[in-house]
Amino acid sequence: MTTCGIAIATGLIYRYRWKMRYLYYLSKGKYYSYKPVDDSTQTYKYDAFISFSEIDIGFIKNVCIPQLEINSNLKLCIHNRDFMPGEEITVNITNAIHNSRKTICVISRAFLDSYYCRFEFNMARMESIYSRGGQNILLLIFYEQILPRELPLVMLELVQEQSYIEYPHDEQGNVVFWEKLKEAIA
Repeated sequence: MTTCGIAIATGLIYRYRWKMRYLYYLSKGKYYSYKPVDDSTQTYKYDAFISFSEIDIGFIKNVCIPQLEINSNLKLCIHNRDFMPGEEITVNITNAIHNSRKTICVISRAFLDSYYCRFEFNMARMESIYSRGGQNILLLIFYEQILPRELPLVMLELVQEQSYIEYPHDEQGNVVFWEKLKEAIA
């Protein structure tokens, strides 16, 4: 009887592990009021939190920041620049997601291999589901060509259900790409 109870408890913990992590870090970040947000009246500190692998920092600094902050006057949350020193990384991540209108994941192989990038992706999913009433706050940018079999199942399901943007590595596609991204953030 107790073995069965332990097995059931373990199964439930595993099944709801991301929700429990999300709620834990959200409460740890001093956001005790757990209620869905009406995005039309909510004001955010940032227009978007950019989740990316450190290997892709050149793309973020040299391309994303000039295009989105300088040319389009959007406020981005970039972990190297905007995270609170001395705070736990996980708390900084949940605060960044909670204080941003959207979360942009720059998907590359390095992103998929990074624990914290996957953590950011999953925390943004939880924010979308549990704090924003199912509103999609995740924007996926595929910076590299990645085969569907290389994606985690949860990300693959999201790609199949919702739109994503592939980064064009050419001049002509760039104009359309940045316009679509700005429209999705706003």
